[in-house]
Amino acid sequence: MKLEELQVYSLSMEMAEKIWLIVKEWDYFARDTIGKQLIRSVDSIAANLSEGYGRYHFREKIHFSY
Repeated sequence: MKLEELQVYSLSMEMAEKIWLIVKEWDYFARDTIGKQLIRSVDSIAANLSEGYGRYHFREKIHFSY
């Protein structure tokens, strides 16, 4: 099974795209303070899933998926 076939990965990518579009419309102060943090956190969901998916050992996969 490929990473792109995982439903949770697809959902996290869709959520990240939606958050990016929302934050892009905010004014500078809101985008610079909370927007950057929100985008980094939502992007890290898919990043952690993909990093864990590439791990060899089961415990490492669980660690990154948790």
